Amino acid sequence: MCNLYTVRKSAAEVAAHFGVANPVQSNAGEEVYPGTPGVVVREHEDARVSQSMTWGFPLRLKSMSPTAKPKPVNNIADLRKPMWIGLARKPQWRCLIPLTGFAEAEGPKGSKTRTWFNVKDQPVFAWAGLWRVSDEWGPVYSGVMTDCNEAIRPIHDRMPVLLQPDEYDQWLNGSFDDALAFQERCYPDDLIEMTRTSELWVKRKAPPSAEGLALA
Repeated sequence: MCNLYTVRKSAAEVAAHFGVANPVQSNAGEEVYPGTPGVVVREHEDARVSQSMTWGFPLRLKSMSPTAKPKPVNNIADLRKPMWIGLARKPQWRCLIPLTGFAEAEGPKGSKTRTWFNVKDQPVFAWAGLWRVSDEWGPVYSGVMTDCNEAIRPIHDRMPVLLQPDEYDQWLNGSFDDALAFQERCYPDDLIEMTRTSELWVKRKAPPSAEGLALA
């Protein structure tokens, strides 16, 4: 489950990497948490565009009071499940999530630290995602997850579905079977770099919504 990622590049650098003409800078800062804004790349009228959206599909649990805010579902465990399959079948609802690294928590409860992962020799890379327009938060997006590779296994058994630059078009425009193939493959171990830190997972100023949800 991924609940934190970074975009430590300028809007212009991200736009150049993804071939979009409208650089968009998220107001979330370098670190992006569930329930906060992030920038995604999608296709509109046969061209890639950048857009700021909220990370996480709003979900209201039965146990929640009528006045409680929805929870952000920021990870997608299985594209074939009812919540996702209708969007996943239609390329117009697929997107690319630009990032420069993602973190997982490591260590004992109460003192977990951040372990960061990035793609070797790729200052900016892409996470496969879906988006839609919600009544609660407007445009929202969520990232597709898959089984981890051996590089990530010491920390977590799941990882984002990462895409190489020459795979962007196939994710955005390919068939539903193409989308499933990305979720079912094992990302190459040697492309992942891991950096362990002493930085606490929960910061005092971290947004309270930093605990997102993943639905199968």
